Amino acid sequence: MQAGELRKRYLEFFRDRDHAVVPSAPLVPKDPTLLFTSAGMVQFKDVLWGRTPPSIPRATTCQKCFRTTDIENVGRTAFHNTFFEMLGNFSFGDYFKEGAIRLAWEFLVGELGVPEDRLSVSVYLDDDEAFTLWRDSIGGPEDRITRLGAEHNWWGPVGDSGPCGPDSEIFFDTGADRACGPDCAGVGCDCNRYSEIWNLVFMEFDAREDGTLAPLGRKNIDTGMGLERTSAVLQGVETVFETDLFRPIVEA
Repeated sequence: MQAGELRKRYLEFFRDRDHAVVPSAPLVPKDPTLLFTSAGMVQFKDVLWGRTPPSIPRATTCQKCFRTTDIENVGRTAFHNTFFEMLGNFSFGDYFKEGAIRLAWEFLVGELGVPEDRLSVSVYLDDDEAFTLWRDSIGGPEDRITRLGAEHNWWGPVGDSGPCGPDSEIFFDTGADRACGPDCAGVGCDCNRYSEIWNLVFMEFDAREDGTLAPLGRKNIDTGMGLERTSAVLQGVETVFETDLFRPIVEA
């Protein structure tokens, strides 16, 4: 499947499930705290932060992003980019963990036909709810559901305080032959075996400056699926640079 078809089918999938299709925000945002738009949630910050009420309960986007936090990995791994497109679906106080997990699985397995046995997930160490949903509602084998710490599966806050919460990442297994060695740490490893294609953020806490966490008045969902990484999965290539998005440039 070409990247353009993936982009189209993603937006149509969520539009058909009552998500408003919102255009990509500018790459340089109208936000004094950011130099570039680095994620799909940037244009919804005020809503996610609770500063303004949501005008819609659900949204979906394909956001152009520029990110430098992983710049040392660009060219060293198979899956990192500085510029990329992030497909996302958002819930502003509507569905939460179960809805986000079910929609992601339905799109990957039902819509795209990605083999279930090639997918693994990670959840935050103490997030029993997400673990149970993946195991019991989705039917994922326990040996493909990994609990990881905050370094891997906790989002936010941005700065010293603000919205935050656990997340759950979905990985595609590119094959045992691409592991870094016999001691590979699985989805927690940075080698080329497992490609993180989708991150589901469960924004449910307000981090206070004293380090305490208070429940958010409105729980939100913020997800991001990499267009380039998922295109590599669907096109059966080993790196994002071999997809139809990059191949013409490389060949030229």
